[in-house]
This record gives sequence, C-alpha cells and structure tokens, in this order.
Amino acid sequence: MSSRNQNRQPRSPNAKKGALVEIPLDKRRRIGAARATGPTSSSRARQAFSEVNNRQDVTSTGETASADGSENIPVEFTKEEVETLLNEKPKTKKFDLKGKLEYLTDHNKRLRLCVKWFQRVDEGHLLEQERLRNSLESAEKKCTDTEFEMEKKLGELNEVLAQLRNDNSSLQEKLAKESAEKMDAINCHMKEKEARIASEKVQGLLSEDLKKAEQEKLAADHQIASQKDMYKRLQEYNTSLQQYNSKLQTELSTANESLKKVEKEKLAIVENLSTLRGHYNTLQEQLTSSRASVDEAVRLKESLVNEVKCLREELHRVREDRDRQVSEVQALTADLLKFREKTGKSFMELDNLTIKSNALQETCSSQLEQIRILQHQLAAANEKLKMADLSTIETKVKFDEQKRTIVELQERLENAELQLSEGEQLRKKLHNTILELKGNIRVFCRVRPMFSDDGSGTEAVISYPTSTETLGRGIELLQSGGQKYPFTFDKVFSHEASQQDVFVEISQLVQSALDGYKVCIFAYGQTGSGKTYTMLGKPDAPKQKGLIPRSLEQIFQTSQVLSAQGWKYKLQASMLEIYNETIRDLLLPNRSNPSDMMRGESGVSGKQYTIKHDANGNAYVPDLTIVDVCSIQEITLLLEQAAQSRSVGKTLMNEQSSRSHSVFTLRISGVNENTEQQVQGVLNLIDLAGSERLSRSGATGDRLKETQAINKSLSCLSDVIFALAKREDHVPFRNSKLTTLLQPCLGGDSKTLMFVNISPESSSVGESLCSLRFAARVNACEIGVPRRHTAIRSADSRLSYG
Repeated sequence: MSSRNQNRQPRSPNAKKGALVEIPLDKRRRIGAARATGPTSSSRARQAFSEVNNRQDVTSTGETASADGSENIPVEFTKEEVETLLNEKPKTKKFDLKGKLEYLTDHNKRLRLCVKWFQRVDEGHLLEQERLRNSLESAEKKCTDTEFEMEKKLGELNEVLAQLRNDNSSLQEKLAKESAEKMDAINCHMKEKEARIASEKVQGLLSEDLKKAEQEKLAADHQIASQKDMYKRLQEYNTSLQQYNSKLQTELSTANESLKKVEKEKLAIVENLSTLRGHYNTLQEQLTSSRASVDEAVRLKESLVNEVKCLREELHRVREDRDRQVSEVQALTADLLKFREKTGKSFMELDNLTIKSNALQETCSSQLEQIRILQHQLAAANEKLKMADLSTIETKVKFDEQKRTIVELQERLENAELQLSEGEQLRKKLHNTILELKGNIRVFCRVRPMFSDDGSGTEAVISYPTSTETLGRGIELLQSGGQKYPFTFDKVFSHEASQQDVFVEISQLVQSALDGYKVCIFAYGQTGSGKTYTMLGKPDAPKQKGLIPRSLEQIFQTSQVLSAQGWKYKLQASMLEIYNETIRDLLLPNRSNPSDMMRGESGVSGKQYTIKHDANGNAYVPDLTIVDVCSIQEITLLLEQAAQSRSVGKTLMNEQSSRSHSVFTLRISGVNENTEQQVQGVLNLIDLAGSERLSRSGATGDRLKETQAINKSLSCLSDVIFALAKREDHVPFRNSKLTTLLQPCLGGDSKTLMFVNISPESSSVGESLCSLRFAARVNACEIGVPRRHTAIRSADSRLSYG
C-alpha cells in the first residue's frame, strides 16, 4: 500500500477541495523538520492523534467545537501515521450501527486534520505555480510586443514597396518617351538602360527583403502558437507531475544499479569459487604425489634394512671362515713342526706345505678386503636409511600443512556458496521489486513494418516523439485531417525492432515465473498487425523466433544453472484455443484435421470442455491434455503440433488469419534440496484473435460467425478492463470464456503484460486508434500487488491458469 501511494500520479489542480493531495515523502519530511521547534514532528503527530482519540466519547457539539479549535494547532503527520489512518478498519460488531457512526465521526475528524495539514503543505506548491503563471504572462506579453513590432515593420516595408513601384512606373514612362524621341542618342540610351537595370536590382533586393519579412512573420506566428500551446501544457502538467516522474526514474535507476552490483558480486563469487576449486584440485594432486613419495620412501627403507641384514649375515659367515682358516693354519704349522721333529720328511713336502700356507694366507687377506668393503657398504646403507627417515619426516610435515590448507579451502568454499545463495536471494528480491515499481499491468506497443502490398503514402501515419520524457515510450498517430493523437506506454517498439529486442524487455518478467509468481503475457490488436508473429515467430528462422519459444528456452537454461544450487524443477505444459466460444484442446493426440473442425462448433470428436475454479479461485479446464516436458525439443514439437491444429482462415485483410484465441500455459514447480524451499509459478502466453471490421475483411458464412464471436469476446474483455479501471464492485468476468479464463490474471495477484500491435497502414488508422485507446485504459488499471506462491499443490492432474 505504501509503495502504491508513493508512486501514484498526483491529482490535478481541479480536484475536490477535500481530496487528499499526494506530496512526496522527502518534501513532507523537510517541511516537518523546518516546523519542528520543541519535540519531534512524529511525537507531536502522535500527541495530536492521542488528543483526538481521547475525545471519542464527547458529544457532537463538543466535537465540532474541538475541530474548529484545532484549526490553529500546528499538527504534522508522518508517512506511517497517514498510512495507518487510511488503512484503519472499524473494530465494531457487524450490526452495531451506533458504534460504526461514532467511529466514522471520529475517523472523519482525524481525516480533516490530515487534509488541513496537507493543504498547508500545498501552499508552497501554489506559490510556485503562481510564479510560473507570472513568467508565462511575461512571455506572452513579450510575444505580443514582438508581433506588434513585426506588423509595424511590415507596414513600413509595404510603403517602401509602393513607393518603389511608383518610381518604377515613372522610369518606364521616361524610358518609353526617350526611346521614341531620342533613338539616335545611343549614349543616353545606354545610361537609361543601366539605370533601369539598377532599379530592377533594387526591386529584386526589396522583394527578397519582403519575402524575408513574410517568413519572419510566419515564424513569429508559429512561435506565438507554440507559446500558447506551451502555456496550455504548463497548465495541465504542473511541477508535481515532473517531481513524480523524476522520483520514479531515480528509484528505478537505483534499483537497477543495486541489481547490477549484485550481479557483479555474484560473478566475482563464482569466479572465486572456480579458482578455489582449481586450487583444491592442485592440492589434491600434490597430496596424492606426496603420499606416493612417502610410500616409496618406506619401501626403500625396508629394502635397505633387508640389505643391511643380509650384509651382516654375510660378514658373520666370512668371519667364521677366517677363524676356521686361521685355526687350520695353526694346526698345519703345528703338524709341520711335528713332522719336522718326528719324521724329518723331505724338503719337497715342506715346500708344498709352505705353498699351501701362502695360498691360505692370500685367501685370508682377500677375505679381509671383502670384509672391509662390506663394512663400507653397511655404513653407506645406514646413511641412506637416516636420509630416508629425514625425508619421511619432512613429507609428513608437508602432508599436515596441505591437510590444514585443504580444510581452510573447504571452509572458504562453504562461505562462498553461502554468499552465492544469499546473493541469489537478494537478486530475486530486487528483481521482483523492480517489476512491482513498474506496475502490475504493463503495456508494450509494437508497430509492424510496411509490406510491399500495403500501398504507398502511409509513412506519415505513425511518428515517435524524441523528447527526453517520451523517448522510447511515446507514439503519435496522425489522421487524414492533420490531427495528432499522442500516447505513452511502458515501452514502444518501432518497425525496426527485432524479436530479440522485444524479448530482452520481457526476460525479467519470465524470470518471475521461476521465482514463484503468476505471469501472463497476451497480444492484442487488429487482424494482420503481427500478434502471432510476436508470440510464435517463424520456427524455421532462428533469429525470428517469437516470445513463446524464447521464454521457454530461457526457463530451461536458467533451471539448469540453478540446479547447481540445489534447485529441481518440474514443468507441465498445456495449450488450448477458444473457437466460437468453444474450448478445444490443441495437444489432443487423436485430433482431426483443423479444416474439418471449422464446420461446426462441436467438431472436436464431440468432446466438450468447461472452465472451473478451485478453492483458491484459480481457473482450470478439467480433462485437458497436460504434458510433462524435460527439454526444449519436446516444447518445440508441442508448439508445432498446436500450430497445425489451430484454426486459421483467409480473409481480405490477412491470408492466414487466426480465427481463435490460443492460450499456452506452463506450470513450474521447484524444490531446493539444500534449503527445503518450494516455489510454484505459472506462465500464461496468450495470442488473441485480431479484431476486424466486416466492411474490410469481407467475411461471409463460417468466417462471419467467427468474426462475430471474436469481436464479442474482445468486447467482453474491454468491458472487464473498463470495470477494473473504474473500480466497480462487479466485474463481468463470466460474460465470455476468454474473460473467465483470464480472471486470475486480470483480477488477482498476477504479473500481467499486454502487447498492443499496430499496423502502419493509413487505411487502418481507425482500428489503430481504438487499439491504442484500449491499451491506455489497460495501462491505467491496478489489479493488486503480485504475490509469490511457495505452497505445493496436492498431486492432481489439473493445470490451473492462475
């Protein structure tokens, strides 16, 4: 309620005296701060409310006296107190008329105090308007003085022109006389001729001056007319309207800037997340390599320990062999001495024994060398073992450090994912705030390009203003009599706009369906104005795809991106048409040929469909074909099937004219497995049949019945829009099946957008003017604040349109 009061257009100066005047919140705060002398303005306003509330039981005479006496008391109101006063509801019983009367009397008295305070604040605006009127009067006076001077100058120029004409006639008479009398005087004749040439030059110069004066007069007249027109516009559009527009633009710009900042922060967080993941992968690789090196060092240590054991055993064996051989040498020497002493054998045997002894000594020395070599190898193996132990310790330290780093990176990754989810929630909130600031029912206007068979002379029918306020939002329609009809909408697309340019403007609205809102987009206009091209486009040309396939592509792409955040979506599609006030299922598998179905109203296999409403007021069609879709290819096949089944016909205005209203519905159910949040959105994309005149379409027979049904349903839609614009208690939604099906979109909490399509032909100016006026009335409607739907419906095959 507060956002609606802040963004509502200020009332005109001709409003009632007792009406509430909208004043911007920042100006009210400045005025309240300037008048505050003792306590704050909000405390004094609350004191005033308490004083009024304490006098509820006084008689009517006392109330009148107190109200008169409170006129001189300076009472100020804040925005919250005014809103509570306006939103306050009676707390009396249903049939307590006396209590209601007392409450209404007290409520009216407080409203009078609020209105008087607003009137005092409005005095500043009146002074500023008086200053503007004085400046306009001075400008008008200057224009009148300039006009008087120009008239005076024009009279002087006329007198000079008359005198020059007299001089020219006298010169011509003299020239005729002298040429007749003095033919022989050649020199005089040449002089007269030169004088005549000079006079002609002077006459030409004077004629040019006269033309310039006439042009200046026309320019002055045009300037006077523009000044008068500006004076009228300044009376209509006062300063408060400009402040209102500037306020809306600043709010929208700030919201867009904040949304851009959030998107940039989101991109930075995603990039940081990717870098952290890459760093985590590198650390994992280093960890695996360090583990492999540790395992290899352990294996090397074990092999070295085994080798040392083998060397020690071999050394022990060599030592035993050496001791045994030494004992053998000693035994031999003893035997030698015995043999020498006892037997005295020959020196030959002694020599042999000496040779054997020398051989045994050489063998012993060689074995000693081997023992030294084995000792050196054992020392080297011990050194290697020590080095392996040191490298193992260093590897363990590095492993512990990398493990701590991995834990820190995991914590940072969790924080980054948390920030990313928070940023996504903030983006959704800002996005929905922007759409609410733009209004519930927005209107886009699109002008189709000229065709070769449209004829010539229609380029000046439509023009686009270039002023700052209406650039990209204004359109002017020119009739044959020269009268211009200006209109302003949320967005105007010229004939040069592409399908991508149009889709960019509605992409945020399509995003709202994924966020859990009801979204409705429908195209309105006369036949042949490009509605079906805007909604469906040309399937065989990728650059000319319409809003329906582009919207579905965006939904599938965004759902895939959000799947990384834990979101899972279920999509259900259906498509129907309303032909001669009869509902037909365009996705029915065994549907017959459309040309056979246009012979009667009940040509769809004898099956009749009705519109019902559930407990929440949402409209749905029982027994309608509903298809679960998982890819854009399935959607494309469904659209092709529906296009082949839709009722089309040929008229004088369009070779392929849509003879029915088509409604495509996509229901979106999403669940976040991480946060357990559930959303439910609906996207309705509607292609209305074109309005047409029988004098131009030449419809007869079945085409005549179709035209009458189309015009009747569009007339019912117009009645609904007029009732909503006038805030009537009864809105005739049930007058046609089209308005009954659109009731949740037009009278509920849905985000609704209308495309009004215009034909640039000069012969279609009348129909274009009617369409633009209807679109302006739609743009002024307020249907309520959009509400996000997070409740999950029960397992039911019905698909609602709200």
